[in-house]
Amino acid sequence: MDIFKNWIKRFAMISLFFLALFATFQSISGVNADSLITKFASVISASENVSGTAAHSLEDLDWSKYPKQTVTATGYTAGFESTGKKQGHPEYGITYSGVKVKRDLFSTVAADLNVFPIGTILFIPGYGYGVVADKGGAIKGNELDLYYETVEDVYKKWGKKSLEVYVVQKGNGKLTEQQLQALNEDKSLQVFRQQYISSEKR
Repeated sequence: MDIFKNWIKRFAMISLFFLALFATFQSISGVNADSLITKFASVISASENVSGTAAHSLEDLDWSKYPKQTVTATGYTAGFESTGKKQGHPEYGITYSGVKVKRDLFSTVAADLNVFPIGTILFIPGYGYGVVADKGGAIKGNELDLYYETVEDVYKKWGKKSLEVYVVQKGNGKLTEQQLQALNEDKSLQVFRQQYISSEKR
């Protein structure tokens, strides 16, 4: 009986700890993690309902319920050729929002903030999720700059394309490192993240 009571106490303490951690994260970062996770889980489940099978890649998901917009998207890097900043510059690799540039399942992209405010989450076919974290002096209207780590990657994997992107969530003008990390570590999307990581290594 004492063992059973001890297990109940431990479970309760662990649950309270994670609830406190979750509440602290939300209050500090401003992320409503529940709404983000629900949103992405609904994309995945809706796709499975339509096809009857699990989606094998992000491209297989049903994006039809999201508004789409035609844009011209260009690849860019944190380097001098794209930003005019060299390594060692205090703002090298730092976006307008303050977060570091990142190529991951959710990558940082630059946009005209009058069209896509900071924090806007886009699905960009052939690239993946892009989170608007930056603006560019030359970006006007329906234009995006998609972050890549090297100039070679820009030319080999993207270059410049006109295409339709899907607006998953409109931004509120803010983005933090914690929000970006929470998106990339969302458990429901880790299978897609592993696929992304594998494809980037090729």
